[in-house]
Amino acid sequence: MQAATENQHNTMQNYCKTIGALAAVSALVAGIAQAEVEYTLHAGYSSEYLFRGESLGKGLVEAGLDASTEVNGLTVAAGIWHGSVQKDGSENDEVDLYGSVTKDLGFADASLGYIAYAYPENSSGRTQEISFGLSRDLGIAQATLTYFWGVEGAQGNDTNNGYTELGFARSFELSPCLNLNGATNVGYYGEAGEFSSWTTRASLDYGFAEHAKLSPFVAYSVAIADAFEDEFSAGGMVSVSF
Repeated sequence: MQAATENQHNTMQNYCKTIGALAAVSALVAGIAQAEVEYTLHAGYSSEYLFRGESLGKGLVEAGLDASTEVNGLTVAAGIWHGSVQKDGSENDEVDLYGSVTKDLGFADASLGYIAYAYPENSSGRTQEISFGLSRDLGIAQATLTYFWGVEGAQGNDTNNGYTELGFARSFELSPCLNLNGATNVGYYGEAGEFSSWTTRASLDYGFAEHAKLSPFVAYSVAIADAFEDEFSAGGMVSVSF
């Protein structure tokens, strides 16, 4: 009982800390935006933090703010994400900053993106990635192919951890306020020269208000590489667009 109470207390602390940081960023972005920008604020919980088929911890408490707009035929997007997990008996935080530019080429959508990963408890673990992606609607599903190229970080990380991911996704409208989403992807690590895992995810989007939705989900990752293990995760997210 005492352990359960401590876990609930830690979870509430994580939520308060995360929402406070994102509220400050939201106020800053809203103040400087000049174009017509769409914002999405989201917060959620996952039993397992699955990242590219690998478990990075348990009890992920997360929140983020995304913004997107159209500029000269380009879709420009940016965001910030904060997550907190329990791993090896301690709390680990992660803050990601990311942005992307997408162009409709006719036969497919091409994107160029950037992600910076920061870890407050371990500043030497900072990494950065540039991504190159193609996306096309095949009718039966939306197909995406993305390559992530690790670039040298501020802390001297000069390893190119090339990672490629092929994914397929489709959404089904069950009612005016309820959508069923399915997605599956397989990852490949260029440095190791092997596939990592095959991950499948199913979620429901329940639009309980005009600009707000609740999205419970389940995900299962099947290990392909020997260094990975089969993983299961479940949770949910609340998001608000404005």
